Amino acid sequence: MNLVYIALGANLNDPKQQLRDACQALQGLASASGIEVASIYRSVPMGDVIQPDYLNTVARFTTSLSPLALLDALQQIEQQQGRQRSVRWGPRTLDLDILLYGNQELNSERLTIPHYGMKQRSFVLVPLFELAPELILPCQTPLTSLLTPQHWSALEKLD
Repeated sequence: MNLVYIALGANLNDPKQQLRDACQALQGLASASGIEVASIYRSVPMGDVIQPDYLNTVARFTTSLSPLALLDALQQIEQQQGRQRSVRWGPRTLDLDILLYGNQELNSERLTIPHYGMKQRSFVLVPLFELAPELILPCQTPLTSLLTPQHWSALEKLD
């Protein structure tokens, strides 16, 4: 079993419900101990595409799936919830990203672990900290050393 952290984001078709439905689907990928989910945060979209604000959270669970099998399962959940990949950083019903997979580091054509942008993104760092304040990343960087006041102020905690 491997401990994984998954980032969840949505800004279309009732984003809060999209996140709830995704968390329910993630239960099917988790071990019997289930999943833990951080609070939901509202964030401003990245990039130049005009779109609604995002709702984001992070889930933590253990799984027996390999990294690529987990990626396939996450992409299937995205598709089941209406995800269409048409515009980079564009609006979406659901986005699921593997942030961490145990202490593994992986850099392949399909998957990079740890997630390539996680160290800069408020909507990842803040909910990740909520779940695991003592977390040390595979590169031996403490999560707490990455957080700044700007990360906290960039988000609105919803629940």
